[in-house]
Amino acid sequence: MDFIDMRNVQDEKYKWILHTMDHFTKFSWAYSLKSKEVKSVADKLLQQFYSFGAPRILQSDNGKEFVAKVIKELKTSWIDLTIINGRSQNSQTHAFVEHNNQILKLTLYKWIQLNNCKNWSKGKQANLK
Repeated sequence: MDFIDMRNVQDEKYKWILHTMDHFTKFSWAYSLKSKEVKSVADKLLQQFYSFGAPRILQSDNGKEFVAKVIKELKTSWIDLTIINGRSQNSQTHAFVEHNNQILKLTLYKWIQLNNCKNWSKGKQANLK
């Protein structure tokens, strides 16, 4: 999981995108967030887990303290969850995540320009369906 900073193009209320990817299928999900608060992040992850099942491993490079709080929140629902904290040891995995973050961000910027609309959360929905 990773965050895409959209504060420079603020939607009415959203400032961040929580971008999650399945390492094996390369499938990607994007969730609009008002903030990076633990509860908001955990709620979006649980939404994904309820739809697709909980992963055995959740990998993130968002800082040990933050991730520990998210995991603590998630463990109330998913007891078997395991965490790999810190950057991926595989540089290809990290490059893949960063590359997909940039693709998503550029796609949204293009949508904003074409539609003369700063509500990128609507563009995210239109482009990811």
